[in-house]
Amino acid sequence: MEKQCTINSPIYFEGTGLHTGQNSKIELLPARADTGIVFVRTDLPSPPMIKADLNSVVPAEKFPRRTVIGSPGAYVQTIEHLMAALSLSGIDNAQVNIAGEEVPGLDGSAKDFVAKIKAAGTRELDAPKNYLVIREPFWIDDNGSSLVILPYPLLRVSYTLKYDHKFIGSSYAEVVVDGSREDNFYEARTFCLQDEANSLLDMGLGKGSNYSNTLVVSENGVIDNALRFPDEFAKHKILDLIGDLYLVGPLKGYALAVKSGHSSTIKLLQKISKNRQDNRSAGIPSARDYVSDGVELAVEQIMKILPHRYPFLLVDKILHLEKGKRAVGIKNVTMNEYFFQGHFPGRPVMPGVLMIEAMAQVGGIAMLACEEHRGKLAFFMAADQVKFRKAVVPGDQLRIEIEVGKVRSKTGQVSAKTYVEGKVVAEAELMFALVN
Repeated sequence: MEKQCTINSPIYFEGTGLHTGQNSKIELLPARADTGIVFVRTDLPSPPMIKADLNSVVPAEKFPRRTVIGSPGAYVQTIEHLMAALSLSGIDNAQVNIAGEEVPGLDGSAKDFVAKIKAAGTRELDAPKNYLVIREPFWIDDNGSSLVILPYPLLRVSYTLKYDHKFIGSSYAEVVVDGSREDNFYEARTFCLQDEANSLLDMGLGKGSNYSNTLVVSENGVIDNALRFPDEFAKHKILDLIGDLYLVGPLKGYALAVKSGHSSTIKLLQKISKNRQDNRSAGIPSARDYVSDGVELAVEQIMKILPHRYPFLLVDKILHLEKGKRAVGIKNVTMNEYFFQGHFPGRPVMPGVLMIEAMAQVGGIAMLACEEHRGKLAFFMAADQVKFRKAVVPGDQLRIEIEVGKVRSKTGQVSAKTYVEGKVVAEAELMFALVN
């Protein structure tokens, strides 16, 4: 299982913010598992901690053309390049001490951030990496721009740039982030048109920008600088997009952007987040929730592990699997279940023995998925401390959570609890014989 990571040793940055023009210092520190990316304004009294997530994002109307987190009196501006560097480096957890209101712009890209993180190295933590896995399409149309995200096994981003400008014109770039291929897109620098430079300054933007850290583009080309690669403009948009997507942590999906910016990305992430919350409140918490990479099993995969078949296969899906340690499974109870024909047909109630069997099947998957038990059968031997706390009726969804206890070459034990809408309906201690 892929593990969460943090940086191996502290990292320091200092420089001028692209928009505020103010100097700031950053100290990037290791952090514990499940911390996320947390900024600490060390220049303020009782230094406030600001987690880089959707809840802390400030609306783009207040701070246009960059991503800002925090609240009045404690903002951190222009975090997208650093967030992209952390995403691309696989850093799940870090504390960012910042003395100043804006992340240093450095050369206008994430090049220096990535280089220093690579030099410091990363350290694995004893916790599974939690991906937001996109399982259905989401899209945003926003004032002539659009952003769509589709299911995909890796993080893939494409961007179509369209400018009514002689030198920039239209361009397209695509990046697939899988850790095994090198791509220089994180060296792509921020840019603006020469014609809009004065209006940006009037808006209070770009006070720290110059011809070295920003590609200023005239009708004839880049002023006092040169492109690092032909599609640098589009690739910088991809860099920004990846940085903003990291507000929900590591993500697996295919983002297709056309002329979109920070505002569109935040709106799309908010839409995905609301969808996930709606599913939770509807009692369907799993398939669109955070799950570790590659651990969700459909019924076809379940049947490769268990010998059970209809009508006695009582597990519809495995949502989370830590082989030999833990498993979470789902059983959807419908009026069409065969046992309702004879079990209290006037008032359908799922038989308790079948709830135990469903728990046993999820427990069997947790044990039999291990390489050392591949091909074995798990025969149900005993059940202890069995308790039924609530009747299960048609329309309920059982969430079965298994914790594996002692497992030897020929026997195994698990603790099982079954929930409906967050409340325990059954629990038991189960024992199995593992045989060839």
